[in-house]
Amino acid sequence: MFGCCRVVWNDALAFCQEQYIKGEKKPSYSDLCRILTQTKKTEEKEWLGEVSSVPLQQSLKHLDQAYSNFFNSCKGKRKGKKVKSPRFKKRRSKQSARFTENGFQLRENRKIYLAKIGEIEVIWSRELPFDAQGKPAKPSSATILKDSADRYFVSFVVEFNPQQLPKNDNSVGIDLGITDFATLSNGKKIKSPKPLKKRLKGLRKLSRNLSRKQKGSKRREVARKRLAKLHAKVKDTRTDFLHKLSTKIIRENQTIVLEDLNVSGMMKNRKLSRAISDLGWRSFRTMLDAKSVIWA
Repeated sequence: MFGCCRVVWNDALAFCQEQYIKGEKKPSYSDLCRILTQTKKTEEKEWLGEVSSVPLQQSLKHLDQAYSNFFNSCKGKRKGKKVKSPRFKKRRSKQSARFTENGFQLRENRKIYLAKIGEIEVIWSRELPFDAQGKPAKPSSATILKDSADRYFVSFVVEFNPQQLPKNDNSVGIDLGITDFATLSNGKKIKSPKPLKKRLKGLRKLSRNLSRKQKGSKRREVARKRLAKLHAKVKDTRTDFLHKLSTKIIRENQTIVLEDLNVSGMMKNRKLSRAISDLGWRSFRTMLDAKSVIWA
């Protein structure tokens, strides 16, 4: 399924680039869907019919949205950092496939059914939230993810009624730093786990080991997975720390004041860029913004 979604994305992207070189207008989502239907009938790509058409069509929709974001960014209609044009997907990188309501079902045995795949056993990290009627919210879509460390995840999109936290008179100011991740206005200092710094020696060792392996060999694939798993552990440790800290601050305070840092500009300092990226300042601010909107 992941391979089919990747092939559909890459073929559609290549066709769009060919049309651009010829001076033609970019094909629309409907045009790409018609081309996909014709491609399934060919002997070369008839195996695309072995998987559900839902994730294949969603790949084309994501490509169309990626182009829209790129054009809006070039015209100044999209705020924030400039968005680059869509790129081809690689086999060894992160893979995803999105199912809409007609492509998956949640079964009573806590398994998920995917069209043309069957039932998959899921280890639930949390229960689905409840809607306004007090019933478990029904997901509108499910995205199956596979990271570079060959770990599988499923992400649901649900609409729910968030419970507001009780108001209080507490307020806090947060000063972000490198030695101490955060210094609060009440004098409390919070240390960062700095997962990259602690595992940098191991990452270098595994990177050197990977570079020695012959491309295409089984030993190279084993070395690649070892390196990817260590990178995933670094990311998970950082994300877990940021989520727990941001949730704690949101629940304990009514007003939060955070300094506005130019993180992208500070990252240009080659002596501090690694330490800053290891801390995750921008992710921390994004989490505070999102959680304050939900629970405010």
